[in-house]
Amino acid sequence: MSVAHAELLPLPAHRATTREFAGVSTQSRALSFSVRRTVRPFIEAWSYAPTVPWPASVIDRLAFPLVPVPGTHRRRVDLPTCPAELLWAPGAAPPAAQVGTDGTAVRASIDSTAVLYLHGGAFLCCGLTTHRHLVSRISAATGAPVLAVGYRMLPRHPIRRAVEDGLDGLRWLVAHGYPVERVVIAGDSAGGFLTFAVAHEAVRLGIGRPAGTVALSPLTDLDPRGKLDHPNSHRCAVFPRRAVGVLSTLVDRAERLGGEGAEPVASPVDLDLSEMPPALIQTGSEEMTYVDAELMARRLQLAGVSTELQVWEKQVHVFQAAAGIVPESGRALAEIGRFVRELR
Repeated sequence: MSVAHAELLPLPAHRATTREFAGVSTQSRALSFSVRRTVRPFIEAWSYAPTVPWPASVIDRLAFPLVPVPGTHRRRVDLPTCPAELLWAPGAAPPAAQVGTDGTAVRASIDSTAVLYLHGGAFLCCGLTTHRHLVSRISAATGAPVLAVGYRMLPRHPIRRAVEDGLDGLRWLVAHGYPVERVVIAGDSAGGFLTFAVAHEAVRLGIGRPAGTVALSPLTDLDPRGKLDHPNSHRCAVFPRRAVGVLSTLVDRAERLGGEGAEPVASPVDLDLSEMPPALIQTGSEEMTYVDAELMARRLQLAGVSTELQVWEKQVHVFQAAAGIVPESGRALAEIGRFVRELR
């Protein structure tokens, strides 16, 4: 298959599902209490002085205690403009062979799947280190290797550069044995935005249609009004209302200063979604981005795309990262594993 001109296979039959997961464990309540009193005040302080040179890169460096699950293999990957990391957890299929005897890339077997992961952090912070534990658990749940991309971020780079880095990650997987139709693109929060943006660009550019998309607590609409008008703007344990509008302002500024070739990136909810692959979207019922998750699921469903929206009662933003501590997090990762296996 030519990477530049991939032929799109027929979409699966239209299926639209919303599933609600009730129940809030003691551990989940403790997590919500903790982040409300630690993470939320920090974000609120940032929102009052967003142009101050906050040491955002330090967050990733200080996350070294967040180690992957024991026995996980890691390999550094150098993409054209950013670092990446290939991980595969115990029990996951090892990466496909990279080069055949004739010097050309060897494709993985027909049922082999890889995951391309795009981390969250409001396009501003976090990276390979902060998300290494979560990525390793996704590898374990899906039984697949995961390529995590440390894409370029605000305020130095517009969102377009992050999308380009995600596409480079996708091309790397294709070049190393995984056909695009066997790659699932996943991400959390702002990485959920990039998940849909990269999948859409892959189709538009003729790279091909990925196997599916998985979005955890995704941001899908850069317009803050829908989020601020929703009751969850007063309930969210992580994000204060003020931060939502401030982030939109920073995105607009970065887009204006993006430089040559940095065409502004449309919000996923505003794209033509008719050729998108099947999607799994997970969200907490009271988080700020719940309205974005719900709207994206509705837009995908209206476009005829097989979509499953999972609403988890009172779970915090990207609660899946607490797997191993919060029971609901482990169950959500198991759901991701089920979804990815069903794509095979």
